[in-house]
Amino acid sequence: MLSYLLDRLKQCGELDGVILATSDQAADDPIADFAEKAGIGCYRGSLEDVAGRLVAAADMVAAEALVRVSGDSPLLDSALVDRLVAMFRKKDSVDLVTNVQKRTFPKGQSVEVLALESLRRVHRSELSRSEREHVTSHFYRHPDRFRIVNVEHEAPLGSLQLSIDTASDLDRFEALLGVLGEPVQEHGLGAVVAAALRLEAVRV
Repeated sequence: MLSYLLDRLKQCGELDGVILATSDQAADDPIADFAEKAGIGCYRGSLEDVAGRLVAAADMVAAEALVRVSGDSPLLDSALVDRLVAMFRKKDSVDLVTNVQKRTFPKGQSVEVLALESLRRVHRSELSRSEREHVTSHFYRHPDRFRIVNVEHEAPLGSLQLSIDTASDLDRFEALLGVLGEPVQEHGLGAVVAAALRLEAVRV
């Protein structure tokens, strides 16, 4: 899944680089090995403090902002990532550009662009244990305190499952690969959604 995701991120024109942020637990050694073989940076930190991991990973390259995407999203649309990053660059003093504050994009298409200093500030003094794990939940719980820009899909697709969380999700992903054909990374969100909806219709 990481390989598919990385192939898509390589197509992004707005990203300055990719760093894989994983835990320092032995179970995640294969993740670090993948990063080394793929030639991308890797930061390893606390299993539960994901926010701290992201801050440290961004500090490795002296970044001013970071784009949070999840490893369970192998069909993430590179154009969507570029769209949100471009919006972040154009907005003046925004804390977060996101498409999940109100979910209208399919699961597996989540993109969050965070001002690093904003994340560092709340991580230092405000985040609960749960919020350290879920990173941006604190921002969404206090929308009056942060400058958040939410991007919505034209048609509501929040119930469409494109992330890989279960064995059945993996089966669906493999079926999608068969419908889309190679090279998979060249299929944008529209094609992926259309293929997923066709598969759902067949199952019904």
